[in-house]
Amino acid sequence: MSGTDLAEPSAAKVVDARNMACPGTLLETKRGIAGVKPGEILEVLSNDPEARTDIRAWADKAGHEYLGYVEADGHDRFFVTRKVMVHRA
Repeated sequence: MSGTDLAEPSAAKVVDARNMACPGTLLETKRGIAGVKPGEILEVLSNDPEARTDIRAWADKAGHEYLGYVEADGHDRFFVTRKVMVHRA
């Protein structure tokens, strides 16, 4: 999605991970996704430059939908949609 599409998403929960060093942002993102229902959006605020690659990689690995990020005033706003995890035996 482009920055325009993400300007005003309807996030079910916002995690403020600004001023956290790696891996703090990712740990807070993992905790935050547990607080939203499948299909809902988690918004993460971060000024950690590593978050731009870490959150996307984690979402892909965990099976969630990474929607992208937009730059805000001194930080980034990341958006992830929680997906239902299917466990295979």
